[in-house]
Amino acid sequence: MKSKVFIFFGLLLVAFKVSSQPGINPPKLTNPNSWSIILLPDPQGYTKFKRNQPILDVMFNWIENNRQTLNIKLVMCTGDLVEQNFTAKADKANGDLPSSMQWKAISNAFGKLDNKIPYILCTGNHDYGTNHTENRFTQFNGFFPPDRNPLNSSMLVDMAPNAMGVKTMENACYEFLSPSGQKMLIFSLEYLPRKAVVEWAKELSSQPKYAKHIGVVLTHSYMHSGVKQNQRITKEDYPPGFSDVTVGQKLWEEWINTSTNVQLVLCGHIIDVATHQGHVGFREDINNEGKKVNQMLFNAQNEGGNWQGNGGNGWLRILEFLPDKKTVLVKTYSPLFGSSPETDHLAWRKEAYDEFSFSIESSSPGVAK
Repeated sequence: MKSKVFIFFGLLLVAFKVSSQPGINPPKLTNPNSWSIILLPDPQGYTKFKRNQPILDVMFNWIENNRQTLNIKLVMCTGDLVEQNFTAKADKANGDLPSSMQWKAISNAFGKLDNKIPYILCTGNHDYGTNHTENRFTQFNGFFPPDRNPLNSSMLVDMAPNAMGVKTMENACYEFLSPSGQKMLIFSLEYLPRKAVVEWAKELSSQPKYAKHIGVVLTHSYMHSGVKQNQRITKEDYPPGFSDVTVGQKLWEEWINTSTNVQLVLCGHIIDVATHQGHVGFREDINNEGKKVNQMLFNAQNEGGNWQGNGGNGWLRILEFLPDKKTVLVKTYSPLFGSSPETDHLAWRKEAYDEFSFSIESSSPGVAK
């Protein structure tokens, strides 16, 4: 009898250990025929501290390991890749690494995806100048040239000249064909894009051959969080050198509101209050062309201990595109929390502003690559 009791409790212990393993509630597609985009919020908090950079490894290893499980076809990042763009010494009060080490960290992180998954990045205010936005010089182009990831360059349609007159990935346009045949025209725009950049994007997106594409705009600064009613930004604090700028509301008025194909805008940048809700936002508008435009803010940099914390608790957004070619499911997950049985219960955010859905109009049928 005693041996049976030991066996019984032994089996309970084994069952407990199995159920407590990391990933007891891992992300998965709701439909096996879906595909997904992973959205990475501003990573500057991970790159500026040496102690936080391993969290980037956790996040990018998770993306790489789940590319088949979630059918990940694209990774997008909202900018502010570093905290200081061009400092030779560490700003001890706001990071312990010089700029070169910060750029190398984010470059190495995305290097895990080269030749495996295409990725599209935009530049943020901290990616310019010395500390941020003293001028429009950035090291972005040296670390992310057009030919770095062949999966990126194969989608590249065009680039606009940067402030120095050189065509770079600071302002780029990509043509993406989803597994379900959806044709997307994706724009990555510099922080507070100059007027010439907006005109370039507007002219390119209006070409007849892209009339039935799903237009997507990725730019760092565009809208506020739900704490401020998801209002588009009307004013930014930037140095006098940034006089030629297009803030969020102006970008809406001068391009998106008159676009026939832009249906999705993605951004980061904003921290309205130091809570998760102050980092995220979503709004839906019908523009003057009768096109529904979904606009999403996703940031996390002030979580996990504010400015001196861990950089954002590892939060990612999973955008699952269902096979109906209309519905997109949005979920918010942390591979950092999901990596341990002791924190796995924290790995999902279930608030209405973190888990929701929106719809897009399907583009003309295409042949998936």
